[in-house]
Amino acid sequence: VQLQASGGGLVQPGGSLRLSCVVSGTIFSINYMGWYRQAPGKQRELVAIITSGGSTNYADSVKGRFTISRDNAKNTVYLQMNSLKPEDTAAYYCNAVIGATHYWGQGTQVTVSS
Repeated sequence: VQLQASGGGLVQPGGSLRLSCVVSGTIFSINYMGWYRQAPGKQRELVAIITSGGSTNYADSVKGRFTISRDNAKNTVYLQMNSLKPEDTAAYYCNAVIGATHYWGQGTQVTVSS
């Protein structure tokens, strides 16, 4: 199982970015898909998760600004990030839970700066 994330970059405060993550390999079903982030000197934290049925959960710091979605047919999870703030700067990692196993993609850097 491999996860390939894309969509990071440099954006000004107030701007938007959309992250994508494709899960490939032998997959029967993906329970949860999500995004985590890790800023320099800080622990990795949950940003948002989505279940196979579409239920979502967000960190308080991104509620109302970020939207997670998934395309089950494409084994892809998205993170639409609006109204970005400098404190959103971090490496963002996609995550998929298949059975009881967590799989991680490589980080994609998001930098919010003027």
